[in-house]
Amino acid sequence: MITYLIIDDEYIAHDIIKGYCDLLPNMQLMKNCYDGLEAFEYLNKNEVDLIFLDLNMPKLKGFDFLKTLKNPPKVIVTTAYKEFALEGYELNISDYLLKPFGFDRFLKAINKTFSTSATKLSASTQNNKVSKRIFLKSNKIYIQVEIDTILFIEASGNYTKVITTLETITIREKISTVLELLPTEYFLQVHKSFAVAPKHIKSIEGNRMFIADHMIPIGKLFKRNVIQLLQ
Repeated sequence: MITYLIIDDEYIAHDIIKGYCDLLPNMQLMKNCYDGLEAFEYLNKNEVDLIFLDLNMPKLKGFDFLKTLKNPPKVIVTTAYKEFALEGYELNISDYLLKPFGFDRFLKAINKTFSTSATKLSASTQNNKVSKRIFLKSNKIYIQVEIDTILFIEASGNYTKVITTLETITIREKISTVLELLPTEYFLQVHKSFAVAPKHIKSIEGNRMFIADHMIPIGKLFKRNVIQLLQ
């Protein structure tokens, strides 16, 4: 479960963000805060996994509020002011959503926050309580997948198959696009149509490898990747 806080002085912004979160599984709103002081008081007594933070708020501006937190959770900034983006990245925010933003861009921010960035913050006990996960869209349904369960991904025309320990999910994306969403240290491309999770490799024989009950070909252009894995 991903617990989150919305900090924004506009009521409509709360409605939009909560509406998007409600489309995804395992996201729980803990509190609506309409200024930084209200959020500061809440976080003094409670913890959340994620903050959606507006910048231009009364009493205490967004980045000024963020600087008051000793151990901030993951932060996705939501604002109409793109000129503040550089300062935001210096504060190590997860992503920067420029209002108005659609659901696809929102989903990309969530995926980025709880996949790639999670590995960078793994030393923190607070951040470790959230498993590394990604949301995949299949037939208009958003499916949450634990990254550790992904065995390999396979290109299939204009689609990509994500094979996990539990199921196969087919999404309308190129394999290169899917790889951009996944932590690079978790996956290795071994063929133009295949990328695998090395931790799930059972054996390697010549120009093929075996994962669970699947045989994966090793392409000539990617054989070096496999050789480095064996060294």
